[in-house]
Amino acid sequence: MSRRSNPEAPSGLVVVDKPSGWTSHDVVARVRRLAGTRKVGHAGTLDPMATGVLVLGVERATRLLTFLVGADKEYAATIRLGATTVTDDAEGEVLERRDAGQVTQDAVLAGAARLTGEIQQVPSAVSAIKVDGRRAYARVRAGEDVELAARPVTVPRFDVLDARPAAADGVPQLDVDVLVGCSSGTYVRALARDLGADLGVGGHLTALRRTRVGPYALDVARDLDALADDFTVLPLSAAARAAFPARELTAEEAAKLRHGQRLKATGAGEAPVAAFDPDGELVAVLTESGPTARPLVVLAPA
Repeated sequence: MSRRSNPEAPSGLVVVDKPSGWTSHDVVARVRRLAGTRKVGHAGTLDPMATGVLVLGVERATRLLTFLVGADKEYAATIRLGATTVTDDAEGEVLERRDAGQVTQDAVLAGAARLTGEIQQVPSAVSAIKVDGRRAYARVRAGEDVELAARPVTVPRFDVLDARPAAADGVPQLDVDVLVGCSSGTYVRALARDLGADLGVGGHLTALRRTRVGPYALDVARDLDALADDFTVLPLSAAARAAFPARELTAEEAAKLRHGQRLKATGAGEAPVAAFDPDGELVAVLTESGPTARPLVVLAPA
């Protein structure tokens, strides 16, 4: 697909409050029209049923997205205990229902605690993970049995806010509202599945709202209607200052970076650092290795 640039389009990030029922690609397509450029990408998808923070880059800011894909994330979610589904969420066919009426809030708290910290998580079968070159969800929809390997993820926060009785098909269920903070690559659907399995009644996700991606939270997110009325971006320099440690450059250092040259290291380490010229313009994203700092990407033209 073409990624044609428009030199008159603004370069920056757009933090969208994604509506339910839209795919991440739908949102990208809408923002391409609003921005007047094909050069728009996102820093990690959201399922169609989910709402909340979706970070998009426009024009030169698409080059920042690589460094934001791995950012930690936070979610508000509702888990229904008492039923398992094919997709581990409410959009999939129900496989089994069990009586969850006797599950106590203390048991739910203990189950959530066991899924907190550094854990091994088996991703949902209907994920975008590739198995022998094909997406897992495509294999599941084709009727194949898919078994994915567990992988390490970190869940520093799995807070239970509320638990209330529910029912489906006459079977007592329990709806649990939670807040989840997690590393990139964590599936909240899988947490819902695993919490239900741990409690012996099954579980799936019924609502999901992403409240934060890295430093970008709902307080800076805008819905698509608001963007249609007034399309603005978070400028490159402001977006980078929010996401990365900053290094202030001399004019000479900025000139060297603009030509792809290395600088002396300052002890920042290998984590990405945003480098700014004396006027506050973002020049590059750096990493340090040994005595030098090299540009991972140069954003200001020579």
